[in-house]
Amino acid sequence: MLGTVAVVGAGNVGATAAQRLAEKHLARTVLMIDVVEGVPQGKALDQWQSGPIEGFDARVVGSNGYDEAAGADLFVVTAGIARKPGMSRDDLVKTNAGIVRSVAKEIARVAPQSIIVVVSNPLDVMCYVAMRASGFPRERVLGMAGVLDTARYRMFLAEAMDVSVEDIQAMVLGGHGDTMVPLVSYTAVSGIPVSQLLAADKLAGIVDRTRGGGAEIVSLLKTGSAYYAPSAAAVQMVEAIALDKRRVLPCAAWLQGEYGLRDVFCGVPCKLGRRGLERILEIKLSDAERADLVKSAEAVRSTQAMVDAG
Repeated sequence: MLGTVAVVGAGNVGATAAQRLAEKHLARTVLMIDVVEGVPQGKALDQWQSGPIEGFDARVVGSNGYDEAAGADLFVVTAGIARKPGMSRDDLVKTNAGIVRSVAKEIARVAPQSIIVVVSNPLDVMCYVAMRASGFPRERVLGMAGVLDTARYRMFLAEAMDVSVEDIQAMVLGGHGDTMVPLVSYTAVSGIPVSQLLAADKLAGIVDRTRGGGAEIVSLLKTGSAYYAPSAAAVQMVEAIALDKRRVLPCAAWLQGEYGLRDVFCGVPCKLGRRGLERILEIKLSDAERADLVKSAEAVRSTQAMVDAG
């Protein structure tokens, strides 16, 4: 258990993440920070009062500033505008870069030894902004993307094969967007290669649906974007860090030569523990998967350049 976990942004993703953090007993204090006066305080009070029913003792509090987060162990950054129908993740860059840059500077001011888990979109580039603005090493700035994308991939596979999602082993790498890379060669059902259980065209359809998973939800909601699964994914990362579980999860990490890529955030298999990123696992990829990963990283790099230019 951590002392304090702060969630920046009290919107749908942030508030849902805060509730999950409290219910999973991952911190003594869960602090929600948001610029809108009264919103984080009101939501936090409501959540805290669910403690006797849900069986948690964490103190959930809200704030409009960062001073209450002094010395916090970990920050989950969800701040930023949500994607609207017809809007790509890249369209969010300029607005959300400014927001995340300001947030990261405040985090560095009040909790210079903390770990940052970024959820704001476009995810990989916002990780870059947070790392640069905070000055933190790569071990303490990670992005939630692969966990969410993998969950979607596993759910679609479970539906297609009419099996329990618990028996599906899979991993999605690459940038969080249309160029993500579901690793079909590593996808299995209780160890059975998925290629033996699903026709190639069916599997290709699932890969495509995974890549458009977020956009599919946005098109249905029309006035918002996904938040139940994204918050669950972020909290799974926090749990791995808080409990020093050393879990291997697909996360956005700053690459320094791994997979032949350098100076770019991209989703790769990461071992997470109490210090944050403890190791990037380099696994063998098929030629097609490696080419797709490079393509995905370059797509992130091009958007990253927009931030540098701005």
